[in-house]
Amino acid sequence: MEDFMENIKDIEGRMQKSVDNLKEEYVTIRAGRANPHILDRLRVDYYGTPTPIQQVANVSVPEARMIQIQPWEASLIKDIEKAILVSDLGLTPNNDGKTIRLVFPELTEDRRKELAKDIKKKGDNAKVAIRNIRRDANDAIKKENKAGDISDDEAKNSEDEIQKITDKYIAMIDSAIDDKTKEILTV
Repeated sequence: MEDFMENIKDIEGRMQKSVDNLKEEYVTIRAGRANPHILDRLRVDYYGTPTPIQQVANVSVPEARMIQIQPWEASLIKDIEKAILVSDLGLTPNNDGKTIRLVFPELTEDRRKELAKDIKKKGDNAKVAIRNIRRDANDAIKKENKAGDISDDEAKNSEDEIQKITDKYIAMIDSAIDDKTKEILTV
């Protein structure tokens, strides 16, 4: 049974990672408002090391639809600008030689609906990952049962416990989908 509790922790850990990955993906989806976290995945070459922009510049949000990036070293402006241009952010940086400004255009109704579909798709992919974890866990239980390591009752109880955990994480994903969709569709 101790082994089972360790497996449950492992299963929950893997499911939590799926939820965390989904939330990280959602941070990069822009809702027409400036969010400095959209820069989290971008790296610039800083003395030969790929470094997050937040570690080489001061990133601020002076207005609701603008991010301002002020590099600590002027030589990094071109590298930061290049990183933004080659990314999938869809933003054009404005640079005055000292700072870079990213202006977020107002989202059109069509673009909002497109983003809402993308949010749902990413959420559905996370649910598939959760269900795959459940399937793997249930398969392991069935193998143990067949091998005679656990009784039929223990197998049934274990599967019920795994289903409860799965339901909990699926609900977390549904909640994340709803929250991000509301954020995108709110004008």
